[in-house]
Amino acid sequence: MTFPKHIIPVTAIAAMAVSSAAFAIDGTINFEGLISDVTCEISVNGATNNATVTMPSASIAALATAGSTAGVTPFNINLTGCAGPTLNTAHTHFEMGPSVDAITGHLNNVTGTAGNVQVQLLNALSAPIAVGRLNQGDTAVDISSGAGTMSYFARYYATGPATAGTVGTRVDYTIQYE
Repeated sequence: MTFPKHIIPVTAIAAMAVSSAAFAIDGTINFEGLISDVTCEISVNGATNNATVTMPSASIAALATAGSTAGVTPFNINLTGCAGPTLNTAHTHFEMGPSVDAITGHLNNVTGTAGNVQVQLLNALSAPIAVGRLNQGDTAVDISSGAGTMSYFARYYATGPATAGTVGTRVDYTIQYE
């Protein structure tokens, strides 16, 4: 059986109209942001913007149960030479990455050999920071004078009875200016 030439295009158009109805729009998401004109020089504990925070040794006895912590270690992110017409405040956003536990917001022991241990970050008030989340619990610092210091702590966090070994992890960060 042969079809007239004008039937095939009409059938194709009707099929596309019916199939597009299956993909109805349920809503719209708008994205808004800010590109800041503020810049600062960044250092961690007086070194460069890429630094290592050395934590103390802790015993497995101190990390014998899930939720126990040890080895609180302070570190600072210093902002200097801040310039721009809108110097107000700044805070650190710790980025989600391969070493971050998406559930706890702690840093997994990715290069070390100790078992059942994560590194937990704390803000200047010693409250936990939920790394990788939008609202992390960080505190902003005033940079209107052209400089500011953001103080933090890192500590070992047991996810179960810790086993002896090394701990190694990392986190990327972005300074957010407000």
